[in-house]
Amino acid sequence: MVRIFDKNMFIILLSIMIGVIIITFFVADIVNRSKIDTLTTYYEGEITSVKDKSENFTSSFIKSSVILDQAREDRAYGNYHFDLGFLWYQSVLHEKNESEFLIYKDRGIENCTNAMPSYYYSHLNFEEAKIYFNITKIHTEVDKYLDILDLYIVLTNSGSKLTMLRYNASKYLIYLFENLTYDEENGVIFEQNVTGLLDLFQGAIDAYEEELEIYEEAQDDIDEYEFFEEIR
Repeated sequence: MVRIFDKNMFIILLSIMIGVIIITFFVADIVNRSKIDTLTTYYEGEITSVKDKSENFTSSFIKSSVILDQAREDRAYGNYHFDLGFLWYQSVLHEKNESEFLIYKDRGIENCTNAMPSYYYSHLNFEEAKIYFNITKIHTEVDKYLDILDLYIVLTNSGSKLTMLRYNASKYLIYLFENLTYDEENGVIFEQNVTGLLDLFQGAIDAYEEELEIYEEAQDDIDEYEFFEEIR
């Protein structure tokens, strides 16, 4: 009976041990699976977050760059017409022929009139590009990217100021043209006192030259910016 009892006890104990091992295995498996699911969920969230940031960064930067290119194009078109208008202004002041005087005057007014909307649209685009460059900064924590974005923000802010200064200068130049008249005895004269108007025009020109230095310095910094360290 002892042998039978011992044998039965052994079988029972072995069964219990096997059961405990199986249960332990299943419990461990469930715990591990739970950890894996938790980690998977966490890293999938991290990957999605990084992916979203990357996509938003790229989208915002491309949008900013496209708008900036349009602002530059509009500014260049405005500069073309303003420079021609100013050239006609300098020419008309010394013109001795009435018919030539009228031609130069009309051409000067026409060019300044064409310059103004180009400068205005350029100003709006510089402002919009600046907004998107600031938005782009939200989607990155990389110092190199933040540094270059800050330079673009300086550039767009300066471009916005430049275009409005030239817009005002174009407007003042139109007023100066309109005040010019041709007198057979005295040649080209102003119909009225335009001292204040000349001061406003020159003030806009001087402020433009000062701001242009800031704009060109920012552009140079962008062109020369090094994203990667030199290989030593």
